[in-house]
Amino acid sequence: MSEFKTYHPIVNFTYFLFVIGFSCFFMHPVALGISLVCGFTYSVMLKGKSAIKTNLIYMLPMLILMALINPAFNHEGVTIIEYLPSGNPLTLESIIYGICTATMIVSVICHFSCYNEIMTSDKFIYLFGKIIPAMSLIISMTLRFVPKFAAQLKVVTNAQRCMGRDISDGSIIKRAKCGLNILSVMTTWSLENAVETADSMKSRGYGIPGRTAFSIFTFDKRDGKALVCILLLGTYTLVGNLMGGMKFSYFPAIKGAKMSAFGTSIFLAYLLLCMCPIIIEIWEVGRWKALRSKI
Repeated sequence: MSEFKTYHPIVNFTYFLFVIGFSCFFMHPVALGISLVCGFTYSVMLKGKSAIKTNLIYMLPMLILMALINPAFNHEGVTIIEYLPSGNPLTLESIIYGICTATMIVSVICHFSCYNEIMTSDKFIYLFGKIIPAMSLIISMTLRFVPKFAAQLKVVTNAQRCMGRDISDGSIIKRAKCGLNILSVMTTWSLENAVETADSMKSRGYGIPGRTAFSIFTFDKRDGKALVCILLLGTYTLVGNLMGGMKFSYFPAIKGAKMSAFGTSIFLAYLLLCMCPIIIEIWEVGRWKALRSKI
């Protein structure tokens, strides 16, 4: 159980809004490194060994592949390493930019995996149900349907395999027929699930004027302190970036803002922002151990 998950939805959403937004737009190598390390660390804390396996099997090859593809198509930069057989130059700037772009994408994926664990559908509806009720419901149902569909697909595939209809065995025609059978079953299941969901929503009074909604979320002092810290760190990082503290360019030559006390404070604020849930988890574990030692 994640301790950060028990915080108020506005705290969770504000944190991910800052972190994912900054991860998408901050291209300074230091900021990218902070985002990747913190995102990877928190995903491991949330999911354990499965996160390590997923990141190594899928994320690492994708990072390497994207880092290699960019120099093959991007030939900007003044530091020429050598010339490719096509005659285009291979530049140091394009290689570094490819690595940084790949790091940015992988870090965003890591943060989104953490977002899916923390921001459940009921939290999303709680935050946006009154502002955009129809849109929030559609988004929530879509996000919920994808993992549910994947789980049901696995069940149907295993059942078909036990009946001798394995899509990975036999001729192409046989595998195609097995695949169509699975597709037919999943389509029927999806339609039945949609009808059941509609009937359930109707029986619970969805769309009736004056209908109230039950919520278990309460905003307490702990949430207030966390929200203030996240807002201060996020705002300071954003203002510092707008003032040029994270300025960094890759073309035509690699050039960044000179390091200063102000610039260092911006990166420190960004590091603390990204580490907020990690600090909370470590703090709560330490406090729990301290309480147990007093028993």
